Amino acid sequence: MRRILVAWVGRTDLRAPTETDVVGLGPIAQALDARDFDELWLLADYPKSEVAAYVKWLQTRSPTRVEVLPENLSGPTEFGEIYEAAVRGVDKALGGQPRETELAFHLSPGTPAMAAVWILLGKTRFPAELIESSREHGVRTAAVPFDLSVDFLPDLLREQDGRLSQSSAAEPPEAPEFSDIIHRSRCMARLVQRARRVAVRSVPVLIEGESGTGKEMLARAIHRSSPRRECEIIAVNCGAIPHELIESELFGHEKGAFTDAKQARKGFFEAAHGGTLFLDEVGELPATAQVKLLRVVQEGEVVRVGATKPTKVDVRIVAATNRTLTEEISAGRFREDLFYRLAVAVLKIPPLRDRAGDVGLLIDHLLAAANQEAAKEPGFEQKKLSAGARNLLLSHPWPGNVRELQNTLRRALIWSDGAKISAEDVREALLPTAPANGQDVLGRALGGAFSLPDTIKDVARHYLKRAMDEAAGNKTRAAELVGLSSYQTLTNWLSKYEVAE
Repeated sequence: MRRILVAWVGRTDLRAPTETDVVGLGPIAQALDARDFDELWLLADYPKSEVAAYVKWLQTRSPTRVEVLPENLSGPTEFGEIYEAAVRGVDKALGGQPRETELAFHLSPGTPAMAAVWILLGKTRFPAELIESSREHGVRTAAVPFDLSVDFLPDLLREQDGRLSQSSAAEPPEAPEFSDIIHRSRCMARLVQRARRVAVRSVPVLIEGESGTGKEMLARAIHRSSPRRECEIIAVNCGAIPHELIESELFGHEKGAFTDAKQARKGFFEAAHGGTLFLDEVGELPATAQVKLLRVVQEGEVVRVGATKPTKVDVRIVAATNRTLTEEISAGRFREDLFYRLAVAVLKIPPLRDRAGDVGLLIDHLLAAANQEAAKEPGFEQKKLSAGARNLLLSHPWPGNVRELQNTLRRALIWSDGAKISAEDVREALLPTAPANGQDVLGRALGGAFSLPDTIKDVARHYLKRAMDEAAGNKTRAAELVGLSSYQTLTNWLSKYEVAE
């Protein structure tokens, strides 16, 4: 297990090599003397020459490997810049191996804003030990008396340059049609900004994203803020239409074109004339339909099944997929020429786990909606979340994204007896994650992607979660159920295997 310390370089640290009698060793050198770390990753917003001299001095004192990550902050209290730099630094330090790494963040070097960001990251995105040091008290673990989450990231973490403000004439007008897309994260703000830009044009749009991320909601927002808003948007789930009916459904058919074609019928393209056609799960289309779709996009006309003459259509296509179409092209399942026709503007919706700060907003919004849905039911009582329930929701990875969060809140609202939804209600509402490929843990194939540490983690997480559920959160009882010596030992296991308490 690698032990890594990540810290900002502070002015006191830089003074330490030449002014030891005045400032002491500085927080970083003091930490390396007191604790054993395999690696030290330093974020530095000082001149390279000063940092290089400090690192050289540090390496004469400690065998710890030192890596420097230069950063150029516009100010020592620019929360947004500090947050982004810290995330970049930790990602590099982890090197894609978070399970084999024990992290520690040093709170003492740098500005209070830097320390605040370390606390936020250490309690949420990157679980880590928080340490502090001083000449008087030495090096010790910082005691943070309550759990923090990205839900409480201050507004200062948003970009300070007003990238979404209307100060620039190049920006499109504010579009209230996008107000249903609840977000505060930078990645979603950038996505909405791009969607607003493309909405006022009639070019095809390809929306990519995992299931449950809200691809159709984004497509409808684009349509509502487009010049085509007065006409319909017609949504078609390409994966739900039987293959033998796809051409008829999309392009229409003439009377007598096939058995049961008793009258001529418009297809979805003709029905959407003047408006928008949303092709959901476009990656599911069979090859024959892809060929015809390509011609429609190229020529702006459809030929009904059984017809000989084309019909002109004026349709804006917004396609969506939860597949990676470039991989589908490589596998020969999707036409490359069609991809480039559809992918004039590509919008990729990030999964919920990557939308820092959005989960809390969505919890409030979706819970309010769930309460409103249930308001007409007999015996309705307005429900609120307990602190424990909220923390459990905030710490869940949400593989099913926003849709999973929405349905979990609906279930928790039903399971709760009183006016407050408890952590136990949320645990019961969360769906278990199915094991990969449904394989038995003792029957997984060796080699390839097999990982013994990951398998052990899967088993430990499974039984720890079961024990916590069956013990209704009582750690002493849960420890007995899984054969651990005490609730303190159980707490260590829960932390090690990232199981929410």
